[in-house]
Amino acid sequence: MTNDLKESIDTGPDTIWDVIIVGGGAAGLSAALMLGRARRSVLVIDGGEPRNRFARHMHGVLGHDGTDPHQLLAEGRAEVARYGGRIVSGIVARVSQADGSLVVETAAGDRTRSRALVAATGLRDRLPDIPGLAQRWGRSVLHCPYCHGWEVRDQHFGVLATSALSLHQVQLVRQWSERVTFFENGLGLLDTDTRTRLQSRGIGIVRPAVAEVLGTGDAISAVRTADGLLTPVDAVFTGGVPEPLDHYLSDLDLPRADGLVGSFLAVDSTGRTGHPRIWAVGNLVSPQATVPLAISSGATAGALINFELVTEEFDAAVARPAPVA
Repeated sequence: MTNDLKESIDTGPDTIWDVIIVGGGAAGLSAALMLGRARRSVLVIDGGEPRNRFARHMHGVLGHDGTDPHQLLAEGRAEVARYGGRIVSGIVARVSQADGSLVVETAAGDRTRSRALVAATGLRDRLPDIPGLAQRWGRSVLHCPYCHGWEVRDQHFGVLATSALSLHQVQLVRQWSERVTFFENGLGLLDTDTRTRLQSRGIGIVRPAVAEVLGTGDAISAVRTADGLLTPVDAVFTGGVPEPLDHYLSDLDLPRADGLVGSFLAVDSTGRTGHPRIWAVGNLVSPQATVPLAISSGATAGALINFELVTEEFDAAVARPAPVA
């Protein structure tokens, strides 16, 4: 396999990969690396839009703290290529079953098959429709304090409420700055006890709906609420609605788990879904997963898939008729 992304799968009709991985982010490449080193034939189909593509640097990744996330993926692709994996660019449109294997179809009309599949396509963050917010996502509008908190420490944070989970977020980010304002955004989230709890650590509270995030370029200068109040801030933490990108699996009717932030594919501790040959990893099933956690989930799934294939191969060998002496 080459490290370059190709536009076509370009395989023969009889080709059956050991594993196809849908998504070439940290989780998908981690699974591919583990499987490649296990001498498995691996195809990665990558749509090229990792969740953290808006950020210039990633943090909290051991050995890669401060690295451009695109650099990490480039290095990962080279490592996967070193062990014979293949990476192509494309969007998977559908996965189905046929003759004991999985059939993968892309939006471009390519078809190929595999014995097992890893879904690693991540999610899309649906942000509130507030002017000035989305264009600063990953720069000065942030979600994860473990990823970005150190870089904005001691600045004035605004926490923009989108759901009851924002009450946990505002308490968490207080660890990185003493200057925090909670924008309740007209949601009516605060009872007397919660208001007292936030104010006990100096968190300011602004109740009206947020109308606009102001600033120049990537920088934020203030938040304007519907009543016209301008509150100076340097960074905004908020949580969008996570939309898992698993539409291509819909024909298989896999079990789902409903959580506080939406519905995700149900998986066990190794990432296996309700289908015995399909695993799901990274942000596709865990919206709170940082890069290290995504890498871990991919590696775990890769190792377990190899073990399952080894077991299957021994079972098949035992079932074959013994050779005639």
